[in-house]
Amino acid sequence: MPSLAEEIRYKLGDLSPAERKVARVLLAGYPSAGFETVATLAERAGVSAPTVIRFVNRLGYKGFPDFQAALRGELEERSASPLELYSTRGYASSPHRKEGEVRGAADDAGEGEPDVFSAAVARTLRELPPHDMQAAVDLLCHPKRRVILVGGRFTHLLAQYLALHLMQLRGQVVLLPDRDVERTAILAGLGRQDVLIVFDYRRYEPDKIVIAEMARDCGSKIVLFTDTWLSPVTNLADVVLPNQVAAPSPYDSLVPTLATVETVLARVLGQLGEAGREHLEHGEAVARRAGIQPTDSGPL
Repeated sequence: MPSLAEEIRYKLGDLSPAERKVARVLLAGYPSAGFETVATLAERAGVSAPTVIRFVNRLGYKGFPDFQAALRGELEERSASPLELYSTRGYASSPHRKEGEVRGAADDAGEGEPDVFSAAVARTLRELPPHDMQAAVDLLCHPKRRVILVGGRFTHLLAQYLALHLMQLRGQVVLLPDRDVERTAILAGLGRQDVLIVFDYRRYEPDKIVIAEMARDCGSKIVLFTDTWLSPVTNLADVVLPNQVAAPSPYDSLVPTLATVETVLARVLGQLGEAGREHLEHGEAVARRAGIQPTDSGPL
């Protein structure tokens, strides 16, 4: 299921000008703005209260309480931890289950994974906003922009994966270091020519919003890889690439995100063209001279 924010974005073109004002206020303050009263939301958007009601009706809700109930349910799912999912999805089955007792999700682990993963990848790639995808590629191909990448507990692996490939194709690519002095130096040097790539998925990490705020204050562009519930960084990002996380386990899958990363890389490679080939060729020559393992052993 797409998040409410995604639903609103998809329907922006179908809304009336007044309804579009409500949508923009909600997206700018998502999700907290959705819990304000109809009167407050109408005042902030500069429209009438009936316009707010028409807006939520356009989204398919019977009324504003129905819309807020859906938002509360989304937030509960948005903040769910693997431990909570372990229980709610039936993985915490008793080892003393009696004969004939209904099987839980734990019993079915291992069944149907290919369908889950392939469906999640297909849906992610199908629903990626074309404009955002092209905007991400344009930013990553801009020769004068420095690219800085940061990930989370698990997604730092994907940030590193994307960074290592970009380093082969262009200059000025930096993975935000873990050590305090190095990290501080990079953040202190953020500027208008920088592109910050952020990976942030549910149980969103507070430091990602702080780093994004610092980048925004310096005029940097921000590209966000996130889940369908949308990281709080969404409100600051220039480009948002949402990914499905469906998995046959309590852990969210990053397989669709990897597919998105690979898609971005393929398009960057195509758009850079000869410049990318020359950069890769120069890197190979340097590696050979320095006695370093050739980079052609990688996926590209």
